[in-house]
Amino acid sequence: MSVLEELKALGADIDDGLKRLNGNEKLYIRLLGSFVKSFNANLVDPDFDASDCTETIEKAHSIKGTAGNLSLTPIYEAYSNILSLLRTGKPEEARAALKEIIPVQEQIIACIQKHME
Repeated sequence: MSVLEELKALGADIDDGLKRLNGNEKLYIRLLGSFVKSFNANLVDPDFDASDCTETIEKAHSIKGTAGNLSLTPIYEAYSNILSLLRTGKPEEARAALKEIIPVQEQIIACIQKHME
């Protein structure tokens, strides 16, 4: 199974992601590799400091944006929700949402990494 087929099975809207790039599959796959690097650089720890969420918001915003551009829907939707919760002063709810998405994002990242080797 190709990386695109596997990502589609994990909930990504590959057709939408490719449409954004005029169907350029090679570019999309290259951007998936960039997404993994960006994701790892902006990893949001569920044990973030609830009294100062500034850095967490910045990291979550970055992940949301790159996931959205590639139509990695489960990650995009989760981080949209996490951002909303953080921005409205609900860090514990954001922490719970983050813990929920972690297994899914790990599957998506592992899928991309497996195909990038």
